[in-house]
Amino acid sequence: MTPKALIIEDDATLAIVYAEALRSAKFDTAVIHTGQAAMDYLKVSSPQIIVLDLHLPDVSGIRIVEQVRSLDHLAGTRIIVTSGDPGLADTVREQVDLVLDKPVSNEQLQLLSSRMRPAD
Repeated sequence: MTPKALIIEDDATLAIVYAEALRSAKFDTAVIHTGQAAMDYLKVSSPQIIVLDLHLPDVSGIRIVEQVRSLDHLAGTRIIVTSGDPGLADTVREQVDLVLDKPVSNEQLQLLSSRMRPAD
């Protein structure tokens, strides 16, 4: 079964870049552009990896990290945070698997996410 990746990014162009990178790393991808929609999705879905922008227009990415880490069905979910705000990223560094400073290249995300891909 192909592992699932969720991209939570309000910038549509970046979301496309991230989705392409994750598909190249052999993930099925879903893209969500708002924090509330992501929180609703995560109540009923279990992606193996999440690529998360911390600056979302309606719900902070920090709240999403807290939700993921509090839900039993997401215990094994890996979180990659992408942020242009190093200070904000530092507040969740201990709760996530990886913090990437924006801009994040397709190649960088593809390589790093493929290393987090569950074994077949």
